[in-house]
Amino acid sequence: MNELPLLTSINGKVTPSEDAMLPLPDDGLLRGDGAFEVMRVYGGRPFAMAEHLDRMERSAAAIELAFDRPALEREVRELLSRLDRPDCLLRLVCTRSGRRLVMTEPLIEHPPTVSLATVTYSPTNILNRVKSLSYAANMQATRMAKAAGTDEALLVRPDGIVLEAPTSTLFWVSPAGNLRTTEVEAGVLDSITRAKIIDRTEVETGEFPLADVLGASEAFLASTTREVQAVSSVDGQEIPTGPSPRTIESAHAFAAALEDDLD
Repeated sequence: MNELPLLTSINGKVTPSEDAMLPLPDDGLLRGDGAFEVMRVYGGRPFAMAEHLDRMERSAAAIELAFDRPALEREVRELLSRLDRPDCLLRLVCTRSGRRLVMTEPLIEHPPTVSLATVTYSPTNILNRVKSLSYAANMQATRMAKAAGTDEALLVRPDGIVLEAPTSTLFWVSPAGNLRTTEVEAGVLDSITRAKIIDRTEVETGEFPLADVLGASEAFLASTTREVQAVSSVDGQEIPTGPSPRTIESAHAFAAALEDDLD
C-alpha cells in the first residue's frame, strides 16, 4: 500500500500539509472559534458527505459563522482528485476569519475492543449539538481516562446520566435487553454513524444512569473513525465482548449503510 500523501487545501490552494500556513490572526486558532467535520474516505469516495456538510452547515449557523458550502464541496473534490483512490480521513474546517481548510489524515488503527473510564462532564448549552473547534475539554477527558489506565473516557453528567465518549457514541444492551443510546437532547452530538445504526436497528433513546451501562450485557462505541468497536469494561467493570449479537447486528447495519452510500 502506498503511503498516503498528506495534503491541505486552504481556500482552494493545495499544498503538502507540512508546508501549509494559516495567516494570523485567526480566531479559529486563537480562540477555537470555528466548525469542523471529519469524514472517512473509502477508495477515494467520501462516506455520508452530504450528511457531514449538512451538520457542518448547522454548526456554522448556530455560532453565526460564514459557511460557503459550494466552495467547500469543490475543494473536497479537487483535493481527492490529486490522490489515487485513497482510504483515509478527510478533515474539514471553517474558521472565524473565513478560511476553509480541507486536509487528508491517515486512518486511525483501533483495536477490537476498548476500555472506558468515566469522567464527569457538564455539556455547554450554547454549543450543544455544535461540532465546533472548542474540543479541549473532550481531549482532556481522554487524557484523564488514559492516566487512569484505560483507553478512552466515558462522559457522564454530574447528575449521573451517561453521555458519550469524547469523539464517539456509546451504545449498550441494558439489563432489560434493550439496545440503548443517549438521546441528543441530553447533551450529546448528533452523530452520523449513530444515525445510520438507529435507522437500521431497533434502538431505545433516552436519558439513562451509569448503573444501566455497568449492568450491560454488551456495549460498543460508534464513530466515523471507529465504525463499531466493542467496549470491554467501564471503570473496571467488565462487559462481555462475545458473543455479542446486538454489536454484530449494528456492525452489519453500518456496513449496509456504507454499501448503500458508496454504491
